[in-house]
Amino acid sequence: MKLSRRTILITGASAGIGRAVAEQLAAGDNNLILTARRAPLLDEVAAIVQARGSRCLALPADALDESAAAQVVAQAAAQFGRIDAALLNIGDGPAYNMATVGSADIKQCMQRNYDVVVNYLVPLIAHMKANGGGLLAHTNSLAGFLGVPMQGPYSAAKSAARLLFDTCRTELRTANIRFTSVYPGFVATARVAEDGIPAPFEISAEVCAGHIIRAMEHETCDALFPWQTRLMTRALQVLPKALAGRLMLGFTPQSY
Repeated sequence: MKLSRRTILITGASAGIGRAVAEQLAAGDNNLILTARRAPLLDEVAAIVQARGSRCLALPADALDESAAAQVVAQAAAQFGRIDAALLNIGDGPAYNMATVGSADIKQCMQRNYDVVVNYLVPLIAHMKANGGGLLAHTNSLAGFLGVPMQGPYSAAKSAARLLFDTCRTELRTANIRFTSVYPGFVATARVAEDGIPAPFEISAEVCAGHIIRAMEHETCDALFPWQTRLMTRALQVLPKALAGRLMLGFTPQSY
């Protein structure tokens, strides 16, 4: 699917990766539906999108609110007729030590990284099934393949979303709904800068957005990038778990 002259929904579009994707797609004469919680930042992105020649519908909403997410999909469909593609790009991964973190924090991490995907995924599947198909993409993480130190709750939530997308890809093939999961390594966003964890081979949000757009256009099932962290992740997956754990612990600050 060439992402030009399309109707595309982007969640988490007010900053970071989502904003970078929206700004790059704005040159493609698209209809972009942008949603996030922070309305002023969302309006800034919408103005850039329109200045670059695409139409934009900015819809402030909390992705944790199931009904609000469904309303975003309904409003987008009412405005543009159909949604060709969507990028589900909401998540948060604060550093947690499993020796000290509370149950509430773990559950909140799951909500912010898994529930927010489900809340948009269900109405989008229904819409696309009724309109001949479409493309659904999710910004996952390389942490979704491994139990990363200080990122246990985040890794668990991303792994759950990875498996859910894998199931959807199989079940909805006959409905012509395709699924792309993208797995960035470390991306230079405000959250990554604040967590205090080393970020080897970090890339910018703009470079990450380019990878995501290419993966969506090629409808790649699983796109892992950059190549350095892809190789590192694959190597850690095949090593004995005890050895892989010791190697990953070497990247964890001793202060934790």
